[in-house]
Amino acid sequence: MNQRVMHHDAASANDASDAHPPSGGTVRLTTAQALVRYLAAQRVTTEDGKSTESLFGGVFAIFGHGNVAGMGEALYQHREELPTLRAHNEQAMAHSAIAYAKANFRRRMMAVTTSIGPGATNLLTAAALAHVNRLPVLLLPGDIFVSRAPDPVLQQVEDFNDGGVSANDAFKPVSRYFDRIVHPAQLLSALPRALRILTDAAMCGPVTLALPQDVQAQAYDFPADFFAPRVVRFHAPAPRVDEIDAAFARLRHAKRPLIVAGGGVLYGRATEALHRFATAHGVPVAETQAGKGALAWNDPLNAGALGVTGSPAANALANDADCVLAIGTRLQDFTTGSNTLFTQADVIAINANAFDGLKHRALIVEADARLALDALADPLQGWHADRTWTARAHKLAAGWRDTVSTLTHAPQRESVLPYEGDVIGAVQRSSARSATDDIVVCAAGTLPAELHKLWRAGKPGAYHVEYGYSCMGYEIAGGLGAKLARPSREVIVMLGDGSYLMMNSEIATSVMLGAKLIVVVLDNRGYACINRLQQACGGAPFNNLLDDCRQGPLGAPKIDFAAHARALGAQAEHVANIAELEAAMQRARAADRSYVISIDTDPARTTDDGGWWWEVAVPEVSSRNAVRDARAKYDAQLAARADPAALNDDATPTDHE
Repeated sequence: MNQRVMHHDAASANDASDAHPPSGGTVRLTTAQALVRYLAAQRVTTEDGKSTESLFGGVFAIFGHGNVAGMGEALYQHREELPTLRAHNEQAMAHSAIAYAKANFRRRMMAVTTSIGPGATNLLTAAALAHVNRLPVLLLPGDIFVSRAPDPVLQQVEDFNDGGVSANDAFKPVSRYFDRIVHPAQLLSALPRALRILTDAAMCGPVTLALPQDVQAQAYDFPADFFAPRVVRFHAPAPRVDEIDAAFARLRHAKRPLIVAGGGVLYGRATEALHRFATAHGVPVAETQAGKGALAWNDPLNAGALGVTGSPAANALANDADCVLAIGTRLQDFTTGSNTLFTQADVIAINANAFDGLKHRALIVEADARLALDALADPLQGWHADRTWTARAHKLAAGWRDTVSTLTHAPQRESVLPYEGDVIGAVQRSSARSATDDIVVCAAGTLPAELHKLWRAGKPGAYHVEYGYSCMGYEIAGGLGAKLARPSREVIVMLGDGSYLMMNSEIATSVMLGAKLIVVVLDNRGYACINRLQQACGGAPFNNLLDDCRQGPLGAPKIDFAAHARALGAQAEHVANIAELEAAMQRARAADRSYVISIDTDPARTTDDGGWWWEVAVPEVSSRNAVRDARAKYDAQLAARADPAALNDDATPTDHE
């Protein structure tokens, strides 16, 4: 049966679209002018529900011959209502735009415009990141001439077999919607379609509208009412009665349930509904990377991070649960321990996207997280998890909180370099407001694992870690986007030296825009995370830490990150230990501009507590004994996964790296 519980979208009633504006008349505009004017007209209800603001917070732009004449002229006309922001790297500015949407829980977003050629293809990594993380961004790369009169134009990629192909066709597999605008009138259908994708909980992701240079400048008589201001409606499915009934039938028999909170809880504004549900029914909650912060870190039922980077509390509960309610999560391999963590449990997936909800052989409730939890409230009245299970969850969660406190307050020895847990503790202690207003930003390396376990997220949005694509270089650019979205919050970017060296130019952009960041660089002199993974798979240390790389006569460089950051316009310093880091954090918080702090850290040490097996294929044959030993362990785990009854603590190594 196709009946829905209610007809409702995930937004408030104030988000309903404006009535159709009066029609009549046309306005002659270029394609670029019409596109920019349409974007500037889109409105969204503010978080307090009392007024409206622009749906698009701005447009990041790096101009080149493929967009400066068309898009550049159009953006200049609307520079007040739709600010144009200049960046230093196309991939980085797209990361900033994506982070802006993430920090706004997908309720506001940005567009990005580039020239053709490298400017366009530099966006591809960011497009893939947005696609994997289900985050909205509008990509507007320039394209070759539709007329083909000047072919091959500067930077044009020519296909020997298809004259209609350009470099922008590479966006098709990493876009939720792709269109090449070859005539101005196409905007009348392409823009509403793009907007629907960007504001739909199930389809949300990157939209690419490729803009040929000649078409950008071409004029057309557009209907005037196409540009009337509209308050955007956000779309998310309401739950079906039959799916809610099936979920209820399964849940009511559960004795040991566990909730897995994913990013959909935050994007669906379901945090309060999650708290009510967990408290009423005594169900412990474990958090994915995207879902961390959906429940306050000190809630008695918050068991912490789940999976490969998970806490011992959450993983123990997941391993023993008889029913897992997965809310707004893709159930990727880090969450499920490569499908070994809760194989014994029935899985119910609440997800607006059916593709994601059908993972892990789950019973799906295809719906907005808040609406689904509310729909389950009445049928489940009186139902409660087994009291001993809830009591166990309380005990494990409290024990883990005590362990986190111990790990992040460990005494420091002068002869021993600090590790990530020590740095995390110092950063959180530096806040006079218990760090609840801080936003921590990270993406790749060892830090996401340590932050997932140890960072205390006091409220939704305090934890901003991109771990769907785990993209090195996202961190500083992402921090800029988060700061633009939440200017009153302290945004603390934590990253390793490897990520810093990959992409750091947006420090200069943050200074130029007055968007202050605190950047903490943990210098372990290489790619330490992958170095540990390499050795865990039996490999020799090779090509990861600087000392293990091929070097010329001068050897590996000693990089002065503080001097580099000062050269980009930030204030910066290098500190020698955790005590100096705490003092530097106070100076950084008081600073009037972006502030970079670097500290040397141990490349080998990690938090031993928690973790779960992660599948990384080990070579079947090798001349190294260590590789053959690692392969034997890998084969044993594969056999255990095939026979879930054989899984035990001994078969689940905790070091994912």
